Amino acid sequence: MRTIVLNQTNIVNLNNGNNQLVYKFPNSVLFSGTSIAVSSVSMYYSWFNISSSLQNNNFSYTWTSGTTTTTYNVTIPNGVYEIADLNTFLQYIFIQNGTYLIDASGKNAYYGEFILNPTMYAVQINTYLVPTSLPTGFIQPSNFVGFPTTSFNPVITIPSNLNNILGFYANFVTPSNVNNAYIPPANQSLIAKNNNGTISCLSTQAPNVQPNSSLYFAISNINNPFSLPSSIIYALVPTGTVGQLITERPPQFVWNRLIDGTYNELRMTFLGSDLQPIQINDPQMTIMLVIKEADEYGGKN
Repeated sequence: MRTIVLNQTNIVNLNNGNNQLVYKFPNSVLFSGTSIAVSSVSMYYSWFNISSSLQNNNFSYTWTSGTTTTTYNVTIPNGVYEIADLNTFLQYIFIQNGTYLIDASGKNAYYGEFILNPTMYAVQINTYLVPTSLPTGFIQPSNFVGFPTTSFNPVITIPSNLNNILGFYANFVTPSNVNNAYIPPANQSLIAKNNNGTISCLSTQAPNVQPNSSLYFAISNINNPFSLPSSIIYALVPTGTVGQLITERPPQFVWNRLIDGTYNELRMTFLGSDLQPIQINDPQMTIMLVIKEADEYGGKN
C-alpha cells in the first residue's frame, strides 16, 4: 500500500476556485489492477452558499412614493449566509435606499423581513403596511424616499436559485396589499394577514440554506461503470459550522479501481451537489490518499 498527500502546494488554480489539485509522480508509474481510496481529510468549511457563480445572489423589492412605484434590484455579496444574515442584509439595503423609518423609541422600523419559523420548518417573509404619512412619534431618516398616496406593503420577489435557499417557488412574489385591501386565498395556511395589514408568507418547501451540503472528491482515470460521473471516489459531509476545520478519517477504505495504464500525475477536483467544480475559499487543506496494488493483502480487488 502506498500513500500520497495533497495540500495547498498541489492546487493548480490557487485563489481562483482552489478546487483542482494535481499530484505529479516523480516518474511515470504503470498501474494495473490498482485501487485508490481516501485515507484522511483536513480542510476548512469555506465554500459559499450564495454567490454569483451559483446564480442565487439577487432579489428585488418595490416601494411607492406618491404614485410612483420603484423596483430595487438587490445583489447579495458572495458569502456564507444563514437566514438571519440575509435579514440583516435586507435591513442594510432598506437603510441605503431610504425605505425605512425610525420609531418613537429610536429604533429603525423596516417594512419587510426574512425570519425562520422553526415550528413549521420554513422561512417566513413578513411585509408591513407602509403608512401614507409619518406616524406619531416616528422620525424620517434624512434619505427617506417619501410616503405613498395609498398605503401598500413592499413587494418582495424571490427569483430562481435563491428560491431554493429560502424554500419558495421560483419568482415568488409577496402581495402588495394596496390600501390594505388584500384578502388571502381561502383554505390555505401559507399566506396570512392580520388587522394591521401585516402579511406573512411561509415557504412551500424545506429551505436548502446550504445547497452544497456535500463535497464530492473526483479523481481522474477512475474505472467505475456504476457511477455517473465515474470519477467520484468520496463524499465529505461537514458536521460543524461554516469556518470550522473539518477533520475526517474514514473508518475503512472505500477502494476505487484506476483505469490500467501509465500515469505521470493524478488530478483531484472538488465538486458541489450539482457535480460542477465548487469554489473553495480557504486553500489550507491536507488530503491523504492510499493506493493498493492488485496483489496486496489477499489478491485481486
